[in-house]
Amino acid sequence: MPLDQSFIGREYPPTESYEVGREKIREFAEAIGDDSPLFRDPEAARAAGHPDVVAPPTFPVILSMRAHDQIVADPQLGLDYSRVVHGKQEFGYRRPVRAGDRLRTAVHVDDITSRAGNDFLTVRAEIATEDGEPVCTATSMLVVRGAGEEDA
Repeated sequence: MPLDQSFIGREYPPTESYEVGREKIREFAEAIGDDSPLFRDPEAARAAGHPDVVAPPTFPVILSMRAHDQIVADPQLGLDYSRVVHGKQEFGYRRPVRAGDRLRTAVHVDDITSRAGNDFLTVRAEIATEDGEPVCTATSMLVVRGAGEEDA
C-alpha cells in the first residue's frame, strides 16, 4: 500500500526534552570508534572553545529517530516499518551539541515519492534547545521497500 501523500507538509509536536549527558556522548563516540578528546575530556573541549564536551556530528540521529517514532506510529500514513531501510542522512548545524543541552525535536514530513514500486519518505527533524535556540537540522530519507514476488 503506498504511503499517504497528504502527509507531505505535516509537522508533529516537539518531543519531550532530552538532556545530553557526558556519558551518552562518550558511549556514542565509543560506538562509532571516534576517540577525539573533544567527546570525552571537558578540559580539551574548553581549550577548543566549548563550554563542555561536544557530541560527534552524527549524535543527533538519536534525537531524530526518537522524533520519527511519531510518524512511524501514525497508522494513517500506511507505513509498514518492517519494510523500511534507512536511505540517507544529513545534518546541518548551527552549533555543536554539547553536554548539558536540553533539546527538543520537531519533526516534519518534507516529501513522499514513489519509484520502482518503493516509497521514499523524506523527514526533517529540527533540533533546538528548550529555549528555542536552533542547534541542528537532521534530514533523513526512509525507503519503504515495495512488496516483491515472495510477498505475493
